[in-house]
Amino acid sequence: MSTAITILTVLVVEDDQLVRMHGIGVLEEAGFQVIEADNADVALEILDRGVPVTLLFSDIAMPGSMDGLELVRVVHERWPSVRLLLTSGHHRLMEGEAPEAVRFVRKPWNSESLVGHVRELVNS
Repeated sequence: MSTAITILTVLVVEDDQLVRMHGIGVLEEAGFQVIEADNADVALEILDRGVPVTLLFSDIAMPGSMDGLELVRVVHERWPSVRLLLTSGHHRLMEGEAPEAVRFVRKPWNSESLVGHVRELVNS
């Protein structure tokens, strides 16, 4: 009898390289496969290529053609199975500002909080 192992992939979208690398390290240590993007445009290119992403973890404030709020709206519409987690140290997520499926974790987040949110989302 063969047992399939499901690898959960998290796409981390963060323009601050140090924050991005820290998030990647935390998530990889927790057993997730991680892909990175430094802005929303790169994240959409990754998704457009058909890379199987379980969860998108994005900062709200980023340079490029769209911020994290617009990114989660597009991803929710085009890839509804992708779980969505936003973060920011400057922006508070207001009701109705993002799709209902979006969770929010405030910066600075700690490892346990981030991993907890990700696990809750992928298990929901």
